[in-house]
Amino acid sequence: MNESTNNASGTTPALEVSGLRFRYDDGPWVIDLDQLTLGPAEQILLTGGSGFGKSTLLQLIAGLLDPSEGTIRVAGEDMHRRRGASRDIYRGRNIGMIFQTFNLLPGFSALENVMLALMVSDRPKSEHRNHAGALLAELGIDDPGTSPDRMSVGQQQRVAVARAIACEPPLVLADEPTASLDPDNTQAAMDMIQRTCEAHGAALVCTSHDPVLEGRFTRIESLVKSLVGVPL
Repeated sequence: MNESTNNASGTTPALEVSGLRFRYDDGPWVIDLDQLTLGPAEQILLTGGSGFGKSTLLQLIAGLLDPSEGTIRVAGEDMHRRRGASRDIYRGRNIGMIFQTFNLLPGFSALENVMLALMVSDRPKSEHRNHAGALLAELGIDDPGTSPDRMSVGQQQRVAVARAIACEPPLVLADEPTASLDPDNTQAAMDMIQRTCEAHGAALVCTSHDPVLEGRFTRIESLVKSLVGVPL
């Protein structure tokens, strides 16, 4: 099976969700989503308070959880049909992830954190260092040899964004990316995330319960509605 990211044309949706339902064991439905489609480079904000499944939905899209029912296609392919390393490679090449706590690896420099993401890419290994360095420079990181634990929160987030788009994925998932930031830094961080995704042609799914972010997106959907029978 071809692992390349080149399986999607410019008109293939970055994300297609259909009939998606998920629950843990025999508990209540955490996700009950009729349909959600995201076109190439489109950006969407998913809202909903704690407990309405925002992080769970992103884990399902990323293939970290398997749906109880329904299908999820990323760049035209149902990655849940893949198993093990095949799914991990497909995820690494087609989905960039920005976490609330960044999840940068300690003991590695900013440059090395981005280079690690490139291990699953089609890009020749000889180009990894230069490509990672160029992405960090694009995002304002002037000293890529610095360990993230010696960086400010804003700088760490820039490294996380560079890592997320390192493989030029068609889809980026951002899970509450500004939850730990003050209002001024929230706006700057979202400027960077949205601008970077747009520049690299990546669709963006962002989750947040912060109403301040709603003015930044032309498409906003509520997961609260999906759990009371109103399809997204």
